[in-house]
Amino acid sequence: MKYILFSLFAAFAPISFGQFESPKWASNATIYEVNVRQFTTEGTFQSFQKHLPRLQKMGVDIIWFMPIHEIGIKNRKGSLGSYYAVKDYKSVNHEFGTLQDFKNVVDAAHKLGMKVIIDWVANHTSPDNIWVEQGHKDWYTLDSTGNLQPTIGTDWWDVADLNYDNIEMRNEMISSMKYWLTAANIDGFRCDVAGWVPMDFWVEARAKLDEVKKIFFLAESEGVDQHKAFDMTYGWELHHVMNEISKKKKTVSDIYTYFEKNKYPKSAYRMHFTSNHDENSWNGTEMERLGDSRFAFAVFAATIEGMPLVYNGQETSLDRRLKFFEKDSIQWDKMDLVDFYTKLLHLKKKHPAMKSGKNGGDLTFLSSQDKNSPILVYQRSWGKKKVICVINLSEKESKIVINTPNFGGKYKELFSGKKVKLTNGMTESLKPWEYRVYSN
Repeated sequence: MKYILFSLFAAFAPISFGQFESPKWASNATIYEVNVRQFTTEGTFQSFQKHLPRLQKMGVDIIWFMPIHEIGIKNRKGSLGSYYAVKDYKSVNHEFGTLQDFKNVVDAAHKLGMKVIIDWVANHTSPDNIWVEQGHKDWYTLDSTGNLQPTIGTDWWDVADLNYDNIEMRNEMISSMKYWLTAANIDGFRCDVAGWVPMDFWVEARAKLDEVKKIFFLAESEGVDQHKAFDMTYGWELHHVMNEISKKKKTVSDIYTYFEKNKYPKSAYRMHFTSNHDENSWNGTEMERLGDSRFAFAVFAATIEGMPLVYNGQETSLDRRLKFFEKDSIQWDKMDLVDFYTKLLHLKKKHPAMKSGKNGGDLTFLSSQDKNSPILVYQRSWGKKKVICVINLSEKESKIVINTPNFGGKYKELFSGKKVKLTNGMTESLKPWEYRVYSN
């Protein structure tokens, strides 16, 4: 059966959290997701590269590219296919440009002090991947008739599931990942459906990749066990709580419950967001899912424990679902939210309480004594340095009395720039979905 062999190996080689140290540069980093196909009219690395100075100025530290590899032809969805149906792990999608074009982007990002990670699809390949053409059919999970098959339980009929009982395949997968560290000098990987790939593979891969270069490892998963190999995991559940609060199906109390029940190692980074490629294309735009609450939740996602993600186009108030298998360029003529994201991302980058992982500021909810209030108040603190967020997560004007020791002090509000004095016992009144971010 699939994965049994290596689960036995894992039993003889126990692993623990904290085995891998995150790169020092990641602790106060922000991340930005790039869909090369849709980013510009040209849909190329060269055309995207021109945006790097703007993104660096906005406060972006990590550029995450959705898969950049050649896409399979067999069983292709749409006319252009899914980025996640990889034909050759060591190739570059010719629609985007050449390997040299990609190396130029990485070099340009590095000169601006930014890092680059690429999407890695280790669970499956396209059915016409070069591994199949080379005769490695045994590297795949086969059906009862001996044919390739998609991952069981999915409608991904444009891909073929990989067999992680095969050591040769594992070794070649790691070799392919190493290739990008040496050929293009990238800084890490975002690993697609990471929870569907055996954990002992990721631990082995991380160890061998770190020997080449200290990497940043992001898992598309939120299992606590993923942090045995990965630096950062997705905050999917918290994202869904945000969506439900906007629809009045959940309340602020569900945020308290989420943090009470979810216990991650202090070293674990969590990625928080109001949109990404999956959400935008399949579940709806921010306007569809969050409506008027989208700014309040963007502030929440950027200031709660972890790392904020911005999906390309969010700074333009992207109000449509980008097509996934066809060309559908983002329009950059409306850059109305650049200042909004610049303030949030620079707060994350510069304030010591906003760091992630072991060096991150402690999180304290200051409004939990009033669980019926729609206003969420929390504090991130690192020594005497604090960031205090007050957010009305409802469509009604509301107020709350903050009775918390050591709450007071002199602060500056992030968006208005006003200097204020906060005092214990003060009342905060906020309009529907209004937010305030104070820092000292």
